[in-house]
Amino acid sequence: MTYFFQFLFIALLASMSYLIAMRFKVILATIRLSQPIQLTDQPSERWKRVFLLAFGQKKMFQKPVVGIMHFLIYIGFVLINVEILEIILDGIFGTHRLFAPFLGTLYPLLLNFFELLAGGVFVACFVFFARRGLFKVSRLQAENHAELKGFPIQDAYTILIVECVLMAALWTMNATDAILQTRGVEHYQAVGSFIISKNLIPLLSSLSTEVLLLVERLSWWFHIAGILGFALYVTYSKHLHIFFAFPAAYFSSLKSSAYIPSLSAVTHEVKLMLGQPVSGEVAPTTLRFGAKDVMDLNWKNLLDAYSCTECGRCTDECPANQTGKLLSPRKIMMDTRDRLEEVGQILIKNKGQFVEDGKSLMDKISPEELRACTTCQACVEACPMELSPLNIILELRRYQIMEMSDAPSAWNSMFSNIETNQAPWKFNPSDRMNWAKS
Repeated sequence: MTYFFQFLFIALLASMSYLIAMRFKVILATIRLSQPIQLTDQPSERWKRVFLLAFGQKKMFQKPVVGIMHFLIYIGFVLINVEILEIILDGIFGTHRLFAPFLGTLYPLLLNFFELLAGGVFVACFVFFARRGLFKVSRLQAENHAELKGFPIQDAYTILIVECVLMAALWTMNATDAILQTRGVEHYQAVGSFIISKNLIPLLSSLSTEVLLLVERLSWWFHIAGILGFALYVTYSKHLHIFFAFPAAYFSSLKSSAYIPSLSAVTHEVKLMLGQPVSGEVAPTTLRFGAKDVMDLNWKNLLDAYSCTECGRCTDECPANQTGKLLSPRKIMMDTRDRLEEVGQILIKNKGQFVEDGKSLMDKISPEELRACTTCQACVEACPMELSPLNIILELRRYQIMEMSDAPSAWNSMFSNIETNQAPWKFNPSDRMNWAKS
């Protein structure tokens, strides 16, 4: 029977690993469809951003209570997975608490630490659940933000519930294990009870040994199967940032948040028109001005879309959104990711080749949303990971104006004045400083 369960576990581990690998293969394939961009300068500064933004979650602590709760979940998720390594090896080799003989008295100390972390995760999840469901934080409510309706809001609650249940399964497993140790059941090593799970022992001690064995094994299987299922599920959810937060932080822009990248081909033409020297060669525009679809964006834009946590801080700080405009930077990121998912399905159906489906990212985002952006960079400043909805908005708006010629008449007048008068206003350039004489 032991060999059967070993085989069953190895089959489960292999199948889930395969599905996760295939999922990442599709995600990376969609990102590779994008435009190239070089973001490898100043590696020391980039690693500093990884430690501050991704590991240290520096910007989350601008709101200390929320920052601490989020850090508890994060650090708990990372460190508790050290215990998962033992569970995986136990499942493969048919052992029980494989590390206990090697670690000696350090083993119970580690397990107590892991249980405390699990307690922190449980409390933090409960707090976040209450913030969404009881205290109704505005930026997290579907009734206030249409982009959260359906799967996004269900996803948020699902993750919180699953994490709580997984922590409960861990404590149940440890509590039943502690009782079985005292009853001298074979293979259950005397490692003692642990700081949180020991409080469950009085509730379970009246059960027979056979029932305890069943509960312990079911808890073990539920916990590890839940962890593996969770790892697959997050690749389809907003919690993909668990994996992508680190590369997103490393490749984030080191320039000032006020910097807006220009189109090199346009800069080249303007310099020629003004008679300024042009150094180097400019690659021809092979696709289009701006972006119509996700493959017209650069790979960092797409990485940002996959890394978005849907926290809504960008939308909450957006002045356009605050004044009732349609623009929601969070929706821009979610729409981009949704389009990437559509593209991914096309790649799966066509063996890695993209086939036009008659759709584009512009179908998901209205002209009014794009026009509402003031390029103030509030969304970038508000994002805990400094992701940039603005860069995506700018590329879409460039396509909207330069390729579709879809701009309000007032904007066209301004463009014309800038071209002819070097100012947005319709008067002679030589009169620009007359205001200073009055």
